[in-house]
Amino acid sequence: MYDSDVDLHGRLAQAATPVLDELEARLSGIKVAVVLGDEHARVLQRRVGEPALLRGLDDNQVLPGFEFSEQAIGTNGLGTALAERRPVLVWGREHYPDSMSGLVCAGSPIRDPISGRVEGVLNLACLDKFADPAMLGVAVNATDRIEECLLEQISQREQAMLRAFLEAQRQGGEVGAVTAQPIDRAGPILTHDRLRLLEKATELISAGQAVVAVVPLSGGRTATLVSRVIENPAGTRGIAVEAILTDGSFWHVTSGSRGDHGGASTTRRGPLARAATPVPVHQPPTAEPAIAVGPASTVSAPRVPESPLTAAPLPGAPVSDTAADRWLLAVGEPGVGRLAVKARERLSLIWEAGSRVGTSLEVTRTAQELAEVAVPRFADFVAVDLPDPVLRGDEPGVLDAGLRRIALATTLRNFDLADVGALTHPPPTTPQGRCLADGRSVLEAELDTTFWWTPQDPERGRRVREQGIHSLMVVPMRARDVTLGVASFYRSRRMGAFEEDDLALAEELVGRAAVCIDNARRFTREHIMAVTLQRSLLPRRLPEQDALDVAWRYLPAEAGVGGDWFDVIPLPGARVALVVGDVVGHGLHAAATMGRLRTAVLNFSVLDLPPDELLAHLDDLVTRIDNEESTRDGPETHECEAVTGATCLYAIYDPVTGACTMARAGHVGPAVVHPDGTVTYPDVPVSPPLGLGGHPFETTELRLPESSQLVLYTDGLIEDRHRDLQAGLDELQGALEGAAGRTPEETCQAVIDTTLPPHPSDDIALLVARTRKLSPSKVAHWDVLPDPAAVASVRTECGAQLQAWGLEDIGYTTELILSELITNAIKYGTPPITVRLLHSRSLTCEVSDGSSTSPHLRRAATTDEGGRGLFLVAQFAQRWGTRYNPRGKVIWAEQPLHDGAAAATMDDTPADTLLAQFDDLTL
Repeated sequence: MYDSDVDLHGRLAQAATPVLDELEARLSGIKVAVVLGDEHARVLQRRVGEPALLRGLDDNQVLPGFEFSEQAIGTNGLGTALAERRPVLVWGREHYPDSMSGLVCAGSPIRDPISGRVEGVLNLACLDKFADPAMLGVAVNATDRIEECLLEQISQREQAMLRAFLEAQRQGGEVGAVTAQPIDRAGPILTHDRLRLLEKATELISAGQAVVAVVPLSGGRTATLVSRVIENPAGTRGIAVEAILTDGSFWHVTSGSRGDHGGASTTRRGPLARAATPVPVHQPPTAEPAIAVGPASTVSAPRVPESPLTAAPLPGAPVSDTAADRWLLAVGEPGVGRLAVKARERLSLIWEAGSRVGTSLEVTRTAQELAEVAVPRFADFVAVDLPDPVLRGDEPGVLDAGLRRIALATTLRNFDLADVGALTHPPPTTPQGRCLADGRSVLEAELDTTFWWTPQDPERGRRVREQGIHSLMVVPMRARDVTLGVASFYRSRRMGAFEEDDLALAEELVGRAAVCIDNARRFTREHIMAVTLQRSLLPRRLPEQDALDVAWRYLPAEAGVGGDWFDVIPLPGARVALVVGDVVGHGLHAAATMGRLRTAVLNFSVLDLPPDELLAHLDDLVTRIDNEESTRDGPETHECEAVTGATCLYAIYDPVTGACTMARAGHVGPAVVHPDGTVTYPDVPVSPPLGLGGHPFETTELRLPESSQLVLYTDGLIEDRHRDLQAGLDELQGALEGAAGRTPEETCQAVIDTTLPPHPSDDIALLVARTRKLSPSKVAHWDVLPDPAAVASVRTECGAQLQAWGLEDIGYTTELILSELITNAIKYGTPPITVRLLHSRSLTCEVSDGSSTSPHLRRAATTDEGGRGLFLVAQFAQRWGTRYNPRGKVIWAEQPLHDGAAAATMDDTPADTLLAQFDDLTL
């Protein structure tokens, strides 16, 4: 993805250019590419050890302005290092597409040395045959030096103070180590330590005098902060704060003298770090052995000079030149330093909230993102409570019904005011209750003096006291002048009390989150409405039939609804039609179009059309729908004209012969699992999608053995933007192998478990049908001579067959129906004439002949001698109709198999009397 708004010459690019120049010179002749990206993983600069590598970078669009975030292209050196906020080593064969599978990438985030915010990322990439684990150490080393250059870009006044501090150091002896505060690369404990040190440093700067302070850290450690008064050449007085650690927990980057090759002297941080040569001083015991990469750099081990402030032992933190790590933590003016640091921290927090809160249209996830942004930088415990209607996508309504806790984040142990999912009812006198009642924020800066509300909720007050909670803010989540819920911020002994400025910051964070939650709520409501509409248009249960055992799955997309559908339609002659289709596009319009097409397929199937003719009629309907939308006037026209077609697969299975005829219009082909477990993809001719018009559709016929499984599906099951079609088909085949012994339900579940994408972007419809065959003993067949005298003999044989099947109760009506149908075939049809009886869920009588003339039901006049036979057939049969085949037509009639089936007669006329009255040709 290309972004034309990328600042290719901004602050980060200026700081990184000298480091990249030096790195390019060191990598000359080595097959390694170096890429600098910003905080959104957009490429700013690129360097190569060999010019031939530029062609490969161009082919993979590693160009300035192109984005390589995880959301855009998946796992990679740039995006993954930013997402995980730590150095990463990525092997391409495990994550990348084929064009980049041979790469190995080492990425390291670049942080602002003052705020600690990630400003960008540096990535080294090479072919796996040239890869060396030391690449990661080189990347981390380069990012540290870029961070050092960023430190040099602070304001002119602070630079002047920094120079004055350096000059004071030089007067005391050898040039010492100078860096920003340590950057945490080891986890949340060191992050908390850094925040404690910065907060204490601002207090020392605001005090405006030389002070020595001991700061407790995690794990029982301590740090000594030493503040001293400095003055720049303009006469501005300031305070410099140094931090001294005695256990080597923090390492530092030094700006010492350069060696013969111009390398900066470095002391590494973290277990992944590697220096050019071993560093004997300040080397932590957990550091890995150094590995040289490229020309060696001269490394100096700086010595912290002695001064009156550090020569004598300090309380709680004995100092020695051989054991202590020491660096410059902060420089600022008294009174201004604390506000400046806090302002930077607040701006950083707001920026981070803008990039992390509201990344999805999920209410609970957005609330959790708000809580995680605020902890631990702003509060020790954050909880978000919303009413249940908001979670369902509705308006919040009356909040007296209680609030559901949907998100929390905390640094405190065993602090469980209410777990996620708990329903709370804040009393009116509590801060939460007052916030809900007034719709305004509540600040309780010192809870010790405002615990008057705890008698209403004594158990909660007790838990608050036990955890040392001393300050609280409750902010309403408001959007469109409606209160959606509340967010509660707590601080313990680790942090100072909340102030009015903190309340303004909290309201800013919650206000942004409230808009995102309201958008997510509206999306949830619309999604539920669309899914409800879509499900109402799909079959709620499958019809009863004897030809197939059927199971299905329908999974809507995570975002929006689509136009996928399926159906199982019983046809006369014990046959069953299977249909799967997909409307182009998403949204309510696609779902509504899907409903129209499904209804059309049901209506066309009543005509008993072959698959190719049915798709032709469906193609005409889609074309008419598109023409209607293109000529419609109104504001919605632009939204509808994007729907231009659909795909469909229509199949008919005959359990008597085991034949399955099918045709498809732009749809993915079916899969067949044979009884021996073999999985094949039949070669079904593909025709253009529906809606293009003027293209013929072709039918093919398969012979499916009994217990075969026919698998129909939509493309969302096998294809998405992270997986091509062939890979999806291979996964589907793997899921179907061994399905011969499974039920269709088990096969459905196995396919979904294997092939379902983690986050489906398209609807998925899956239909699995296991074939049955009608026993030959349930089928009776006779050839009929084109002679009216043959009617009586066929009728007698049919009566005997009905007795053999135990269907004597419908014998008279069946003989009446057969007499009329055979008589019509002899009188109006052409040979050959055949009769077939099918005994399945119902009794089907079929009379076929070689003519294409179809009988029609009509009302006979009192003077007409004929025209009443089909009227009797329609009265006695459950349903009847005509279907055409290549050899002529088949007239069929179905009768239910239940007691009293023969009682559905006109008036009370006996069946034998009716036979004699209307069997004209046999009298």
